[in-house]
Amino acid sequence: MHDSGRPQRIAALGVALAFAFSGAAFAAGGGHQHEQGKSEVKLVLNQGKKWQTDEVARKSMEAMRGAVAADVTAIHGGKQTDAQYAGLAAKLNSEVANMVKNCKLDPKADEQFHVVLTEVLAAAEVLEGKHAGEPRRKGAEQAARALNDYGRYFQHPGWNRL
Repeated sequence: MHDSGRPQRIAALGVALAFAFSGAAFAAGGGHQHEQGKSEVKLVLNQGKKWQTDEVARKSMEAMRGAVAADVTAIHGGKQTDAQYAGLAAKLNSEVANMVKNCKLDPKADEQFHVVLTEVLAAAEVLEGKHAGEPRRKGAEQAARALNDYGRYFQHPGWNRL
């Protein structure tokens, strides 16, 4: 069976991975600038307050949280299959690609947001089984931590921790 949406998903994933793992700056949608040399950024509040988000970020973050939450019982019960972990990774990667392409945040908020997104992408790699010897469950735990960090540092009405 031919998957007509596959080229777009591959392109979107390529954008997300380029953002996360390249040192080159690039623009993603609407002049959204991603600067080089920010890999050592630590999450901090915005002068004691949470950072502003936009609707794109909130929707994608909710989708990622929902995907992880839906698998929590299977993960904790040791019943999550490799295919299910890979499906969760695909969902995370897809939502990150959407945000990289469409989200428009203030540059300082954007810089902080990328710390969270980089953690999500790293978690997705573990979920996909790309880190030999590391259980895929660890990727789910890493994704949950990143999503909980998002809730601690970014404004998102109604956000619930995992």
